[in-house]
Amino acid sequence: MQWWCSAQGIAWSWTWRPYVGVWIMVLALALWYWRSYTRAAHEWEGVHPRLRTPRVAASVAGIALLWIALDWPIGTLGAGYLASVHMLQFFLIAMIAPALLVWGWPPAASDRTGSLRSVVNALTHPVVAIVIFDAVVVGTHAPPVVDSLMASQVGSFVLDMAWLIAGIVFWWPLIGGPFGRAPLRTPINIAYIFASSLSHTGISMYLLLARYPVYSTYELAPPITGITKLTDQDLAGGLMLLGGAAIVLGAITVIFFKWQAEMEREESGRELRGLGD
Repeated sequence: MQWWCSAQGIAWSWTWRPYVGVWIMVLALALWYWRSYTRAAHEWEGVHPRLRTPRVAASVAGIALLWIALDWPIGTLGAGYLASVHMLQFFLIAMIAPALLVWGWPPAASDRTGSLRSVVNALTHPVVAIVIFDAVVVGTHAPPVVDSLMASQVGSFVLDMAWLIAGIVFWWPLIGGPFGRAPLRTPINIAYIFASSLSHTGISMYLLLARYPVYSTYELAPPITGITKLTDQDLAGGLMLLGGAAIVLGAITVIFFKWQAEMEREESGRELRGLGD
């Protein structure tokens, strides 16, 4: 029995495989969020459910996406069979789930992590955060790194956790994590998002332009009927390009409309003050 998904070199089958390490991690994360929300309940007594419910739903969705990405069958296929599924894992673990987890962070959780406040604030400084994120993205998609880490359960675990931590660090300055850090203001946050897309674009073009398999893990993996190694790699590059663009454009769209709403509220406030005078 494996505790984490890694390349095994055995023929693919749709037989279910248990990964106890994934279950323990997901259960521990869910338990931490639940306990933190329970302890913070008194702080939310006067908060309308319309404001509370989305945060709770975001944390649940983030944990669920992590489970889907790390467990069978996506975790198994991505770890040792298909580069395209490995790329899907990247977006789920490093881009989508962290955004939900940061936004759904329990409001009082930071009160019990005071000793880590200075470290977290240093790591989530926008300049530091974007350097960490891009370095992790590029490093964990380099063929020698992928082929080395995917060969063992420990290595695969390290890669997955690097994605998750880098994703949390990346989204923290945008969403405005706990510890009192305010989210970046427009247009700085738009420039921040564009900076993150450089690594996505470079990797996607590298995969799409390569005329030979660049990852030995997937080149030598037992074949899956209906998809060639180069087709799988092209799908991985296309997913990186289109998925990255969708996330960047989606985030910028949300930021723009939020900025526009704030501008309209400020203009309305100025008009009301003018009428009062």
